[in-house]
Amino acid sequence: SLAMNPIQRPEMYIIGAQPVCSQLPGLSPGQRKLCQLYQEHMVFIGEGARSAIKECQYQFRQRRWNCSTVDNTSVFGRVMKIGSRETAFTYAVSAAGVVNAISRACREGELSSCGCSRTARPKDLPRDWLWGGCGDNVEYGYRFAKEFVDAKEREKNYVRGSEEQARMLMNLQNNEAGRRAVYKLADVACKCHGVSGSCSLKTCWLQLADFRKVGDLLKEKYDSAAAMRISRKGKLELVNNRFNMPTQEDLVYVDPSPDYCLRNETTGSLGTQGRLCNKTSEGMDGCELMCCGRGYDQFKTVQRERCHCKFHWCCYVKCKKCTEIVDQYVCK
Repeated sequence: SLAMNPIQRPEMYIIGAQPVCSQLPGLSPGQRKLCQLYQEHMVFIGEGARSAIKECQYQFRQRRWNCSTVDNTSVFGRVMKIGSRETAFTYAVSAAGVVNAISRACREGELSSCGCSRTARPKDLPRDWLWGGCGDNVEYGYRFAKEFVDAKEREKNYVRGSEEQARMLMNLQNNEAGRRAVYKLADVACKCHGVSGSCSLKTCWLQLADFRKVGDLLKEKYDSAAAMRISRKGKLELVNNRFNMPTQEDLVYVDPSPDYCLRNETTGSLGTQGRLCNKTSEGMDGCELMCCGRGYDQFKTVQRERCHCKFHWCCYVKCKKCTEIVDQYVCK
């Protein structure tokens, strides 16, 4: 719900208009308090959630579950009710999106409670390079995201060893994995100074990685996510002890995933009927797997593309438009 509101109702974020926090659905009591304390952060939390949705839909564009659901009130909808791998990914990428957006907002001077990064100078930076610039404040972004995103889980008090407690611990683990992905991938960026472009002096600062890299890393973590269960002591333990215990950077899940082949209102699955598939692929985007063995229909479409592009001195490129009839395949 946080993700959708900034898109649908930007007027809610005009400071001095209606009180934002009372109007945002889906906030827990703890998050509502934080919202009142940090009202100017809310628009960036929305931005982070929006980039998380976009990244999720990119990463799963060729899978049966493509990060969209039958429930329009929230993008992830009922899929989130099952403690599956997919839910693990959505929690992680959403937490990562918040860290990313808040860290950048600090650097850009959009928030009164933070500024440029104060990260210590890396030890391996050459001595004659300057450390400073205005870096993305990943430390603040990480801390704020931990406080705000985890508040919803931490204020719940479940029976030790219950399924509800398992799900709470799973969500906290995946939130942390998402935050750490952003923190881990942030790296040093530098700019050259000097007469006529010579690099006699360099200024360096801490910079967030492109969010696509964060998505790629979390998708790898999704593929290797660990199946967990709750112990009597109220801790998550591996279902299969042959595997290594997950670290704080890994994703975990407690429920098996639905197959997402058919539309199912309960699980939030849209099914794959009408989805485009690749006839020649043997992967998940191939017609055999995507269509779950139901078969597929073929149709022809006209595609227009730029072609025969030529560079003209100086300085523009002129292209023609080519049309091509291509075969496409959709699941029955």
